[in-house]
Amino acid sequence: MKKSERISVFVEQLGTDSSLTLDPHYQGYFTLFNAQQYYEAHDVLEDLWLRTTDENYRFFKGLIQLAGAFVHLQKQFEHPTHAKHGRRLRPAVRLFDLSAANLAPFRPQHLQFDVAEACELCRVQAAAVINSDFLRNPWSPAMAPQLVLLPE
Repeated sequence: MKKSERISVFVEQLGTDSSLTLDPHYQGYFTLFNAQQYYEAHDVLEDLWLRTTDENYRFFKGLIQLAGAFVHLQKQFEHPTHAKHGRRLRPAVRLFDLSAANLAPFRPQHLQFDVAEACELCRVQAAAVINSDFLRNPWSPAMAPQLVLLPE
């Protein structure tokens, strides 16, 4: 079974809201992100992004980068002294910057999502790491952000 087929099966198991006009992969991204399954959120949306040829290509890329940044923070939080995972704060900041740059043109809202708030999340998270001289991780399971889809 191809990766895209495995992801489609995975998305079906997430039980997305069929009453929404949004792609189940897109909805699944938010479900997984909010469950702190950032790597899986990245994979699910990447599957949609790779098939996207319209203006949403950059938007989805920004959301994928946002999840990727949180993958770095989560891994560093879980294994701060690990040779590889302990050095994930700089890559996280780079991804927050890339994410904000890709999402910014879609402000204030796009596809039922508060893009302006996501850009601010990127700015705040990156600033917290930079201001600590790349020594403090602002992420913890108890303080993990939640991304919500807005009503139509």
